[in-house]
This record gives sequence, C-alpha cells and structure tokens, in this order.
Amino acid sequence: MTEKDKLKKVGDILLNNAMYIIIAVAVVYIAIMRPTFIKLPSIVNILSLTAAKLPIALGIGGCIVLTGTDISAGRVVGLTACISASLLTTVFKIFPGMTSAAPLPLVLLLVIGVGALVGFVNGFSVAKFKLHPFIVTLSTQLIVYGIILMYLMRGVNNGQTLSGLADNYRSFITGTLFSIGGVAVPKYVLYSIILTIIMWIIWNKTTFGKNMFAVGSNEEAANVSGVNVVRTIIMVFMLAGMMYGITGFLDGARIASANANTGLNYECDAIAACVIGGVSFVGGIGRISGIVVGVLLLQIIFTGLTFLAVDANMLYIIKGLIILIACAIDMRKYLVRK
Repeated sequence: MTEKDKLKKVGDILLNNAMYIIIAVAVVYIAIMRPTFIKLPSIVNILSLTAAKLPIALGIGGCIVLTGTDISAGRVVGLTACISASLLTTVFKIFPGMTSAAPLPLVLLLVIGVGALVGFVNGFSVAKFKLHPFIVTLSTQLIVYGIILMYLMRGVNNGQTLSGLADNYRSFITGTLFSIGGVAVPKYVLYSIILTIIMWIIWNKTTFGKNMFAVGSNEEAANVSGVNVVRTIIMVFMLAGMMYGITGFLDGARIASANANTGLNYECDAIAACVIGGVSFVGGIGRISGIVVGVLLLQIIFTGLTFLAVDANMLYIIKGLIILIACAIDMRKYLVRK
C-alpha cells in the first residue's frame, strides 16, 4: 500500500466517523468546563432522557430503512399524550361525566391503537398510491394537529393544558425502579429497554424484519422475490405509529401534563438520532443498536450544551446542522460504495 493510499484510508476513516469524533471532542470539552457534567446525577439524567426519546426513534428508524421518513411522529406523540392525560387524571375537563380514572392497560392499548391507525393511513397512502412519505406524513401531521386542538376544546377544558394526573399513572411511569448512589432511576427506563429488545427481535429474527430490509434495499427485487411489498410498508408504518403511541403514554406522565405543543419537533430528534446511529436514507441499512447509540449521543450533546448555558434557541440550529452533516456523511458513504 502506497503512502497516498494510506492517507486516503485514514481520511476516509476520519470522515466516515466525523460525527462521533465531533461529539467526543465536545463531550471532553464540556466535561473540562463543567465537571458536574460527568457526575452521577447528570449521567442518570442523560440515561433517563435517552430512555424517554428511544421509542419514537425505534419507530421512525423503520420508516427510514424503507428510504422514507415520518414527520407526523411528534404530533402523534402529542395526540396520544393528550388522550392519556385526559383519561388518567383527577380533573376531568375533557370528559366531565367521568368520576374516576380509566384503567391503565385500557388507556395504553387505546393510544397504541390510535398510533397504529395513523401509521396505517401513512403506510397505505405510501404503499398503494405511491406517494412520497414526506408528503403523506406532512399531511397527517397537520390533520393530527387539528385533531389535538379540537380534542383539547372538548368538555370544559377550552384548550388548556391537561394536568392533575392520577397518582397510579405517574407512579407506573416515573416511579423509582432502583437507586444508584441515592439517585433514582425511573421505571420508564426499564420499559424502553424492553421495547428495544422487542424491536431488535422484530428487525433481526422475523420474516417481517427481513422483508423490511429487502424492500428498503430494492423494492422491485423484493417484489419479484415474493415479498408482499404493500403489506410490509403498511406494517412498518403501523409499527412506527404504535411506538409513537407508547412514547405519548410515557411522556404524559413524565412531563406531568399535556397540551397542543407536547411532542413538538420530537421527530427531528428521532431522525437525527437514527442518522447518527447509521440508519441510512439510502434504504435497507440500519441497526437497533445504532439507533440506541444515536439517541444516547444526541442526549449527551444536548445535556452538555445545557450545562454550558447555551441559548435554548441555538439548539434548533445545532439539531439542523447535525442532521445535515450526518446525512451528507451517509450519502458520501453510499457514493463511495457505488
């Protein structure tokens, strides 16, 4: 191997891992400037935030594997959070006739069903009408947002924030799973771990998972091979919707309230995390472990920036740059392979 080839190889390695290098350098800098960043309470907080944002990223990752996306995700989280908060409360403003909170399992199944329904609409439109996922999910995002606003006007609520959640709901989600050095780890961390394991099995050990990657890699070849492309696309979007529903259920209790802005821009964080974690918009490429790492790295960098007292408005610019740079690096890998 010539000196030029060696330099090219080193350059490729650095460029392909540029996002990880940038984040690693940023973390080291933050830790030096703010030593409390690497203290136990901060670490537990980062892990908790990762667990909270992981389900939506696991859902949207499947859409990206299909060379698509889902920008309705955040609004579906908001809708399901509002539904959860309205039924699992001590102050019944949406349904004044209710006298006690609905059963937890019933509400969980309801919000999963609502998410799956939105996912079905998205998947059916993409698969049957050959519409681009961006256009479809942009439309459903607006529709779902309208439904949220109308839902919050029901009863005597008049569009106000839903709060006063039932103790059993909050305890089920945010109760202490265990403590590390006196720092509580919430229960929803366990739920996210369980969801991650389930999604790993679905992606890697089922026929549906193999079909998803086949369709993402080459839809025509998958169809010739006997894969039911329409059903696979619909199922991917429905599975994503179910994950959004679960995210909304968790978020309602985690934040202890829900309103029309709940879930706003969650899809941006999820897409950024997936791309950082190696889920490619080229299609047919992605790993559950990569999504977990992507979500974790994103929460590390955002928490670190908060420690540095960076303007909250600046975070939107940083998120946009992360998505842009990560996608550019991903596309470069694809062009090199070609």
